[in-house]
Amino acid sequence: IIPIVMAGVIGIYGLIVAVIIGESIPTPSKGRDNAYSIYTGFAHLCAGLCAGASGLAAGGCIGIVGDYGVRAVGYRASQIGNISLFPSSSEKQGYSSIPDSEGDGGVGDVSGAEDQSKLFVSMLIMLIFSEALALYGLIVALIVSQHSYSCLEG
Repeated sequence: IIPIVMAGVIGIYGLIVAVIIGESIPTPSKGRDNAYSIYTGFAHLCAGLCAGASGLAAGGCIGIVGDYGVRAVGYRASQIGNISLFPSSSEKQGYSSIPDSEGDGGVGDVSGAEDQSKLFVSMLIMLIFSEALALYGLIVALIVSQHSYSCLEG
């Protein structure tokens, strides 16, 4: 569910940029004087493209990381049966029965609970850095969208 929520946040970034751009477009006057210049229009286009392209890249990254992370955690959980991500102390006993490798096990084996916890934390860190791509695009879009030139100014 974490990748799904993070993908929803990226959509909200696009909505924020769209509202800011939409509110900064002036309405034409009755005399048909247009105050919206080509410069301002291209600044708004670039702001939308920055937010959209960075959101697309972050969404793709979140999708790939989320898919592989969920499959890996699900694979580990399917080897024993019913496992939660945050097991109680009595459920933690079952994790150590999961084999970490195909061999008989050697020195330094990590129990199943620690392995699953490390996998979950590393997936979460990759998801957070993927979300940062969209956040950078939002920041650039907000800066670019503030550039404007009015045609009515002399």
